[in-house]
Amino acid sequence: MGQRHPHRTARRALDWLLSSLFEPPCAACRAVLSHPLDGAVCDACWASVRVAPALHGYFSSDHLVDHAAAIGEYDGCLRDIIHALKYEGRRSIAPPLGALMRSAGAELLRDADVVVPVPLHPRRERSRGFNQAEDLARTLGVPVRPLLRRVRYTTSQIELPKDERQRNVRDAFTLADKPKGLSPHVVVLVDDVATTGATLEACAAVLKAAGAKEVRALTAARVATARR
Repeated sequence: MGQRHPHRTARRALDWLLSSLFEPPCAACRAVLSHPLDGAVCDACWASVRVAPALHGYFSSDHLVDHAAAIGEYDGCLRDIIHALKYEGRRSIAPPLGALMRSAGAELLRDADVVVPVPLHPRRERSRGFNQAEDLARTLGVPVRPLLRRVRYTTSQIELPKDERQRNVRDAFTLADKPKGLSPHVVVLVDDVATTGATLEACAAVLKAAGAKEVRALTAARVATARR
């Protein structure tokens, strides 16, 4: 006779009860979740998000970000999943989304010393209640150091025309503390979305001025027309 698993049985029963009584919608496609205890996004939506090798590469010396990667383009289910994390506060999305980022960025994370989340301005973080970049950074298996501080409140990059984005983030970041030196460090910047890359370049400028040897960037998504 097979071994019984009462906890597993109870979990399945609770899943069924929550799904039947409350019909919780998937944060991406809005279909009713069959297994709400497993998270805010259904299996079908997660399965539709695949790592795109094309969104991975090194950059020339005129860029301060040396190497960048993303799961995929900022579109479809991936965009909806990021929106749910960022704007609906569905923080349970961060671990599975971070797992996809680890896959997309395995090469650039392999010898990284630290990951640094792109900071929000304190006013925006208070309003949102958390920083999605920090939630994602903590899933990547590399020590997290909040080395940067956003000192100027800026308009969201994705809301601006391309030619205004660099000006929008100029002098927006500074060091959060005064490290003795970052010269031995390979730093990976982490954010949810890269648009033109202006925010990441502004952060990289501060880190390299402090002595970082190499700055890389890992995001959940990249806008298809983004130029780095």
